Amino acid sequence: MILNRLRLIRRAASAPGCSLCISLSKQLYCSSARRTRVRDALSSLETGSSIRIQGWVRSVRSQKNNLFLHVSDGSSLQPLQVVASSDLNTRELTFGCAVDIIGSLEKSPSKKQSVELQASHVKVIGECNPVDFPFKIKERHSLEYIRQYPHLRCRTNAFSSLLRIRSEATSAIHSYFRDNGFVQIHTPIITSNDCEGAGELFQVEPAGNEHSSDKENPHFFSVPSYLTVSGQLHLEVMAGAFPAVYTFGPTFRAENSQSRRHLAEFYMVEAEISFTESLEDLLKLMEDLLKTSTEHLLSHCAEDVELFHKYVSPGHREKVDLILKRKFNVISYTEAIDILKRSSQQFIYKPEWGCDLQTEHEKFLVKHCGDVPVFVTDYPYDLKPFYARDNQDQPQHTAAAVDLLVPIVGELCGGSLREERPELLKTRLARAGLEETYAWYLQLREFGSVPHGGFGMGFERYLQCVLGVDNIKDTIPFARSSRSCLL
Repeated sequence: MILNRLRLIRRAASAPGCSLCISLSKQLYCSSARRTRVRDALSSLETGSSIRIQGWVRSVRSQKNNLFLHVSDGSSLQPLQVVASSDLNTRELTFGCAVDIIGSLEKSPSKKQSVELQASHVKVIGECNPVDFPFKIKERHSLEYIRQYPHLRCRTNAFSSLLRIRSEATSAIHSYFRDNGFVQIHTPIITSNDCEGAGELFQVEPAGNEHSSDKENPHFFSVPSYLTVSGQLHLEVMAGAFPAVYTFGPTFRAENSQSRRHLAEFYMVEAEISFTESLEDLLKLMEDLLKTSTEHLLSHCAEDVELFHKYVSPGHREKVDLILKRKFNVISYTEAIDILKRSSQQFIYKPEWGCDLQTEHEKFLVKHCGDVPVFVTDYPYDLKPFYARDNQDQPQHTAAAVDLLVPIVGELCGGSLREERPELLKTRLARAGLEETYAWYLQLREFGSVPHGGFGMGFERYLQCVLGVDNIKDTIPFARSSRSCLL
């Protein structure tokens, strides 16, 4: 069998009919070779064709007559096996090096793969010293370990899978909104708004002093400006002209925390719908978005998702299946507090009506509901920002707001109906001393305003929910948090 492979390899190297095919020793190219991704080669039914693979070596095994390589180019979790004559082996051909390979795609005698590349030409493009390389060929590195190398961790199986999943999830979310008639809005990254009202903002000013000569107004934009914490208020502007809008982009929080739950820079999916007076409309939208996007991921990234469910979070697939199969639970904030108070679990933060739910409370409520996501509605009015619609109920004053709680994460989505009644909104802004700051927002209610509402979903938290990843820093290409090093 090995001799047959060797004959095929040598035959490919000296195949007639190609005027540019040169001897192996000169290491030149055959112009008929078609550049192919590893993913396409693995699924190809056209054996016998000359192809060109460019990627990185995942393993090297040398025998007397043959050389066996596994090569990956990031297009799939599974590498392509390359079989070459041992004459093509060089000192530079090591684990981690970048290669350019030409050969014939043939049916593989091995049961582990359907095809293999029988190489006529192997060229090392970028060398890699396997001794100094922090990832070793036969070791399975933990997410904690590879987190130390943010500039190199994309070379590992786990993180390359995460990046493919993240890319596909982005596509799935955009497709969902497009298929449901939403218009995408590019909301600004630099803004004067503190949408969340928490004051955790990164202020933006020029690095030089050329704009600070005006002593009365030293700001570049005439007012203090910040990196956005949410695109919601700008989406509300657009909801005055379109019945359904969304945005998907980076947001920033200057929260001084290095915990596994927090990032200083992360991505948010936010949507706003007009002509709605019911929280039920928001609940349906959130549930449908989560289920549709997850179904898409499981069908388009099955192998990559399985890697996480098998090696990172064993048993988590059952929770994902529950998310897809079961209708989400709905309870009020008041009911949630009653459940927490009646439980025998000792919480760090004592649950009391009027206090915000902590992560430990959120995770308990999800478990209480059988690991099925749960909507918590009608939060205390004073806990929510100025834009949340007043329910005008007594004696417990609440707002038409909702959080979606899911396994592993706790809060995944947060939303509300927006206060469309000008007098109520004006009163609340005045009470908070924001009437002048948000005069433009109040003016939206004067010209063809309609009842509307919306929500935001943390994209990295969504990935945690689907994959069972415990640390949010393992779901984003370059994690930014307090006191972290920046590339």
